[in-house]
Amino acid sequence: MNIKLSELIIIPIVIALVWVGFRWYRQPGVTSGTPAPEFAGQLANGDSLRLSDLRGQWVLLDFWGSWCAPCRQSNPQLRRLYDRYHGAKFTKGEDFTILSVGIETSKEAWLAAIEKDGLIWPHHVSDLSRFNDHVAALYGIKEVPTTILVNPDGHILGINMDYDNVNAQLSRFLLKEEAQ
Repeated sequence: MNIKLSELIIIPIVIALVWVGFRWYRQPGVTSGTPAPEFAGQLANGDSLRLSDLRGQWVLLDFWGSWCAPCRQSNPQLRRLYDRYHGAKFTKGEDFTILSVGIETSKEAWLAAIEKDGLIWPHHVSDLSRFNDHVAALYGIKEVPTTILVNPDGHILGINMDYDNVNAQLSRFLLKEEAQ
């Protein structure tokens, strides 16, 4: 077996390009520092909710699926964030909430997962068309879980931040008596 030097160079380059392309493809279609695109979603009870209805609050958009094991594993961390920051007083913004966007096809499975995982926040939307969901399409969501932190002014502060980073960002804006 006689491998040429050029083959030894080309193979890692091709692998690197495929990896970079895959990582790029998986990124949401929105960027930090830009206004969060406005949308209206249908809540589980049939009512409509617009993102702008939550203006003035810190909002964590959570794109998830009841069928997605990593999503379900991250739900306890989301619950801890909600329990810690919902109702807290911030130097910028009035409150914190989570707006979960269900990448679903089954309303029953979606509602059962919300109940089982203890996702007590009131804002859960889905049009039950999986990744063709109009909110997921608007945000360029190609994989779940995906989270997007929106500040009270409606601008995207972070994308796919882990629990510790979201916690750190929110704690920076807590009033001093809340931070203790």
